[in-house]
Amino acid sequence: MKKFSREKYLSKLRPFYQDTGMLKIITGVRRCGKSCLLETIADELLAKGVSQDQIIFIHLDKRPFKSMKTASDLELAIDKLCNNKEGTKYLFLDEIQNIVGFEEVVNAFREEGDHSIFLTGSNSYLLSGELVTKLTGRYIEIKMTTLTFDEYLDMKRYLKKEINTNLDEEFASYVVEGGFPKSLEYDDLSTKRTYVQSVIGEIFDKDIKHNRKIRKKRLFDEIMRYIINNFGATSSVGSLCDYLNASKNENVRKETVYRYIEQLEKLRIVEKCTRIDQKSKKSLFGSEKYYLTDLSFYYLSNTDNRINYGPVLENIVYNYVRSMNYQVSIGKIGKLEIDFVLRDQKLDYSYVQVARTISNENYNNEGHNLTEEREYRPLEKINDNYPKYLLTMDRLIQKRSGIIHANLVEFIANKKTF
Repeated sequence: MKKFSREKYLSKLRPFYQDTGMLKIITGVRRCGKSCLLETIADELLAKGVSQDQIIFIHLDKRPFKSMKTASDLELAIDKLCNNKEGTKYLFLDEIQNIVGFEEVVNAFREEGDHSIFLTGSNSYLLSGELVTKLTGRYIEIKMTTLTFDEYLDMKRYLKKEINTNLDEEFASYVVEGGFPKSLEYDDLSTKRTYVQSVIGEIFDKDIKHNRKIRKKRLFDEIMRYIINNFGATSSVGSLCDYLNASKNENVRKETVYRYIEQLEKLRIVEKCTRIDQKSKKSLFGSEKYYLTDLSFYYLSNTDNRINYGPVLENIVYNYVRSMNYQVSIGKIGKLEIDFVLRDQKLDYSYVQVARTISNENYNNEGHNLTEEREYRPLEKINDNYPKYLLTMDRLIQKRSGIIHANLVEFIANKKTF
């Protein structure tokens, strides 16, 4: 059976399939679909005439390679599998972070010039050490996420699952279910959540519990809980330190908090979105927002099932635009804030505001809709001619100041770009 195709990532990788000088590195949270992506690449190579004999898979989380831990073991395994094979060998190393000191081995095979090498890792530690130093300009990293809403719909079609004719209700299901691909194979929400809980448990057990860079596990858990519970909100490390010092009655340093938040980023649990001043174009440090790589991290760590649509919608849009290869920041113009400033590969900009609705009955004495004013005003303050968008859940579309007002659900479902 043909595998579900994650076209967003395949399109970035295809130009490098034959490039033996560039490592192709795919990072992402556990169970987001990295292994399946490798298998899809192998299928595409076979369809283009590459021999099955030239494709070598080493799944380091599966037998017979699961017990392999050392770089010398990895080198012996690759030599054995590649022995006497002519032409380019396509080497797929899945969950490479399981091998201590893999960098030297991978680099040595790359330098031989007849291996096109693909690596996956469930965190970005493999890009934080010797490999980066040795391979400046010789690797590409593809950051993979769980399913965005458009991919969620595509995968349901692939699995021949029924899609609700009311797209808003389908979107609401996506919000509470999250985007881990395998969860779509199950039919009821309870089973889906049981599966996702096991995935999150695996992340905590394999990537946090035995992480040597996280020495104070309880403090890390407190910081992680705080960041997850406040996703989409401005996070001040100083305020977080004050909260921790008051609740734990100990002196928690800012450097420790920054270091542990960085670990959350490296584990692909959250992504940091920095704030920039629109006039100076400079980053404003200390007022970042953090978005979850999957909303399941929030809903499975909280008993409150109420949906705060403000940060939820922002998080969904953030993951969508990142999957579409935009660079993203938060814009500040005077006292006003622009939810997202996007920059594409051609260095063109676009501006995006996200809100649940602007159609509520919130009028001032002059008859102006205050919610509408709040969302439009930051965009109207921008003086350049780059496109400006307001994404809401509204079905009635407003026309104002040349700003594109669009229904958020349909915008993402139809794979629109900015």
